[in-house]
Amino acid sequence: MPASLSAVLCAALLLMVTMGIRQSSGLFISPINTTTGLGVVSLSFALAIGQFVWGAIQPVAGAVADRYGPGRVLAAGLVVLAVGTALTPFMDSTTGMVVALGLLSAAGSGAGSFSVLIGAATRRLDVAKRGQASGIINAGGSLGQFVFAPLAQRLIATVGWMGAMYALAVAALAALPLARALRAREPGVSHAHADGSGGLRHAVRDALRDRSYLLLHAGFFTCGFHIAFLVTHLPGEVGLCGLPASVAGNALALIGLANVAGSLLAGWAVGRWRSKMILFSMYASRALLIVIYLAAPRTEWTFYLFAIGLGVTWLATVPPTAGVVGKLFGTRYLATLFGLTLLSHQIGGFFGAWLGGLAVAHTGDYQWMWYADAALAAAAALVNLPIREARMEAAPA
Repeated sequence: MPASLSAVLCAALLLMVTMGIRQSSGLFISPINTTTGLGVVSLSFALAIGQFVWGAIQPVAGAVADRYGPGRVLAAGLVVLAVGTALTPFMDSTTGMVVALGLLSAAGSGAGSFSVLIGAATRRLDVAKRGQASGIINAGGSLGQFVFAPLAQRLIATVGWMGAMYALAVAALAALPLARALRAREPGVSHAHADGSGGLRHAVRDALRDRSYLLLHAGFFTCGFHIAFLVTHLPGEVGLCGLPASVAGNALALIGLANVAGSLLAGWAVGRWRSKMILFSMYASRALLIVIYLAAPRTEWTFYLFAIGLGVTWLATVPPTAGVVGKLFGTRYLATLFGLTLLSHQIGGFFGAWLGGLAVAHTGDYQWMWYADAALAAAAALVNLPIREARMEAAPA
C-alpha cells in the first residue's frame, strides 16, 4: 500500500475513534443528571465549554504538529481523551464535569482531530488528490458517530453510564498504534503567502487580514452552532416528544452513516466545483431541512429522515472549507490555519450547546433554538458567496 494512502486511512480510523467518542456525549446528559442531580443547564454548560476547548486546541495542536510532526500530538491527545473520559464518573459537581468533559476530554479529542490529521495526510499528496483525501478522512469521523452512538447507548442501557465511560476510555487508548503510523515528521511544502514572509506568525497575520478567510470563519461559526446544538440536545428533543431514548441513539448513528457518503461526495466535488458554492449548497439545504422538520409531526420516522437529510452535510463541510484554506494559503501551515477556522466553528458550538440548555430550562422546549438554527444556516450559506476563489479549470479530455 502506498505510504500516502496508508496515512489517509490511518487518519480516517483515528478520527473515527476521537469523533465517535466526542459525538456521543449528548447521550450521557440524562443519565448523568439522574445520578448527580446537577441539572441540564450545568451539564450543557460543561459540554459547551468542551465545544470551545475542542476548537481552541486545534490551532495550537496544529502549530505544534506543523513544527514537530503529528505523531506525538496525536498520541498525547488520545491519552488525555482517555483520562478525561475515565475521570467523568468520579465527578459530582459542575466544576468537576467542566474539568473532565469540558477540558480534558475535549482537549484530547481536539488534538486528535481534523486540523492535525488533515494536515498530516494531505501534505503528502498532489493538489488534485487533497480534496478526495480530506473526504476519506472526514468519512472516518462520520463512521465513528455511526459506530459509537448506538454502542454508547447500548452500553448505557446494559452497564450504566459509568461503565460506558470506562469502555470509551479503553477505546481511545486502543487507537494509540494509529498515532504511531503518522509519527514521521514531514518536510514543509511551499506556502504561497507565508513561507517567503517569515514563517508561521506571518502566515497567521496575513490570513487574518484576508477578507475571504474571515468570511469562511463566519460561515463555519454558524456551522458549529448548528452541529453542537443538535449533537448535544437531540436526545433531549426526542425525550420531549415522548419517544424512547433509543431513537436518539439511532438518529445520531444515521447522521454519521449518511455523512460517510456525504463526506466522500464532498471530497469528490471539491475537485470539480468551487468549494464556496459547495458550502453555499450545504448550508442552504440545512436551513430548508429545519423548516421542513418544524412543520412535520414528531414521530420516530421524522427523526430518522431528518437525521439522514442532515447527515449528508453534517461534517461534509470540512473538505470544502479545508480546500478553500489550502487554495488561499497553501498547505505548509494548513494544520494551523484550518485549526483557526475550527476554533471559530467551536465558538459557535459553545453557544449552540449552552443556549440549548438555557432554552429548554426557561421555556420547556427548543422551539426558539430551531428558529435561530434555521436563520443561522441561511446566513452561513450567504456569507460564502463573496469568498475569493478561482473557477475550476475543466479537466483535459
